Amino acid sequence: MKNKFAIFIFLIMLTFFWSFEKRRTSTKEISLISTMATLAAISRIPFAVLMSVQPTTFIVMITGYVFGPQIGFMVGAVAALVSNFFLGQGPWTPWQMFSWGICGILAAMLGMGRDGFKLKQFVVLSFICGYIFGWIMNIWHWASFIYPLTFRTFIATYISSMPFDTLHAFGNVIFSLLFGKSFYYVLIRFKRRMY
Repeated sequence: MKNKFAIFIFLIMLTFFWSFEKRRTSTKEISLISTMATLAAISRIPFAVLMSVQPTTFIVMITGYVFGPQIGFMVGAVAALVSNFFLGQGPWTPWQMFSWGICGILAAMLGMGRDGFKLKQFVVLSFICGYIFGWIMNIWHWASFIYPLTFRTFIATYISSMPFDTLHAFGNVIFSLLFGKSFYYVLIRFKRRMY
């Protein structure tokens, strides 16, 4: 079961990285991804002492909101990989890459076709993404550490993660309220110069 989940996550991420590799990518886009992923990764490290509260999800989401799903996914995936060089690599790293990538895609979908920054909608989505991130990570935890793999232990895993997921969700809301507009305007100015 664990191997099937791991293969599924690996194939999805491989598809995203392959599609990114095949498209024409400018040096400005690569610089943007590198910069935002590094910022998201570094901002995670000082918050590691706080249970589930860190600005990484917010940074990934605001990047996806402004620049679209592919860049949002790449920033999320790279941020997880880079930050785990400091916090510890392991079998959880691909799952974190995938989870933050999904948060970037969801924010990009929210931002598509919108003029300006819709703070309320972004805050609601950032709250939801706190749970989505945790729910995806719970699949890895359940498949890797829980025995036996039953529906009962699956539900128990999700219930036990609720405090962590809730703190993550509220942390996302706080970062979005504090920095959402300022990050949006900085990134949108950069986007106008880039394209």
